Amino acid sequence: MSIINNRLSKEQYDQNFSDIHPPFETKDAALVEANRCLYCYDAPCTKSCPTGINVPKFIKQIASDNVKGSAHTIFSSNIMGAGCSKVCPVEKLCEGACVFNLMEEEAIPIAKLQRYSTEKAMANKWQLFERKPYPSLENGGRKKVAIVGAGPAGLSCAHVLSREGIDVTIYEKEAKGGGLMTYGIAAYKVTPQFCEDEVNYILSIGGIAIKYNQELGKDISLDGLQKNYDAVYLGIGVGLARQLNIPGEAVAGVEDAITFIYDIREKGYDKVAVGDNVAVIGMGMTAIDAATQAKRLGANEVTLVYRRTENEKPCTQEELDIAKMDGCKIIWLAAPKEVISEAGKVKQLVCSKMKLGEPDASGRRSPVDTGETFSLDVDMVIKAAGQMPFETLVKNNNIENKSGKISIGKNSETNIKGVFAGGDCVNGGKEVVDAVQHGKDGAMAILSYLNIN
Repeated sequence: MSIINNRLSKEQYDQNFSDIHPPFETKDAALVEANRCLYCYDAPCTKSCPTGINVPKFIKQIASDNVKGSAHTIFSSNIMGAGCSKVCPVEKLCEGACVFNLMEEEAIPIAKLQRYSTEKAMANKWQLFERKPYPSLENGGRKKVAIVGAGPAGLSCAHVLSREGIDVTIYEKEAKGGGLMTYGIAAYKVTPQFCEDEVNYILSIGGIAIKYNQELGKDISLDGLQKNYDAVYLGIGVGLARQLNIPGEAVAGVEDAITFIYDIREKGYDKVAVGDNVAVIGMGMTAIDAATQAKRLGANEVTLVYRRTENEKPCTQEELDIAKMDGCKIIWLAAPKEVISEAGKVKQLVCSKMKLGEPDASGRRSPVDTGETFSLDVDMVIKAAGQMPFETLVKNNNIENKSGKISIGKNSETNIKGVFAGGDCVNGGKEVVDAVQHGKDGAMAILSYLNIN
């Protein structure tokens, strides 16, 4: 495997990792699209948004040149609306639900319009929310809430609580906030600078402090947080890469996609190792991000290997098209069987040929090994077969869970009184927008727990 220092020029790196979804070039362009909207009364686009953004309202506000009002409408439902406009699989959500699809017309570019409003708000530092005067309490003093994790769930929860006058302290194990947005998504979707700007914008309401490099179970304890705060919210996400459990997995040149993407975000493009011939295992969003970025770092050949067919792919068609456009190859109905090494380094990936079996109870057909194999000559294998919860951490804190995924009730509370949870650590890993909604739900549950209306 090669180290790519100086493989590409700075200009090439900048071009390869520039914004893949550029914004509207002019105000008029945004107005044209906004005025196409039918402003549906019972809007399916709003129903399909996990955070319930009133899409017709914010688009109508753009059309009437009320951009600040439009941003307020978006941020009221989703404080990370700017980031979500860049990373949401909108073709499966709002834009996929647009009525124009039924009329065989191009859907309203909802994400691009959302980006138009929210980025103006961030650029102009519009503070669209105020902290409520804290209600008088019989026991006196402000209530304090600790949040573990400065990802989408934690930041969303913190912002809602702060708006209600609660003092919030977020404990984050990394050196920057943003969670998955900052460390786990391709740089051509959201740049490091954008992620930093978004976190700062969320914090600008006041009443929220972040303590970085503070890891639960290492630097802080759940017991300690419970003693010092009136409630605790866990938004610790997931992060442990699922292992392939095949021979040769531990040799040099085999790494997980999360670490690969993390290093690109943290170290810089010219400091990350990439092979000449790379195999990526998986077909989710993370697999696509790893594959496309490996190609953009300078890999000669990148091959995605997936054990099902294209019809069962977990990524969106748009994501798959990006990989194809970048020149990534795809092998369907194949599963990794063994990594062959030479002198301790990856030499080949042996794959089993698969076929789809009978549908299970959910209707999904599982892959079945045919007994046939083939080999790929590779010098790097990137595993993107999913992520696992922090099972040991959760169990060590006596939190009720299902294979590491934290169990919560309808009020977002865990089995421990006053301890709430949400986001990927609960759902196992969904979209950023789902985590934002979990954060909102957790905040409302905490306010109810603290008897604050």
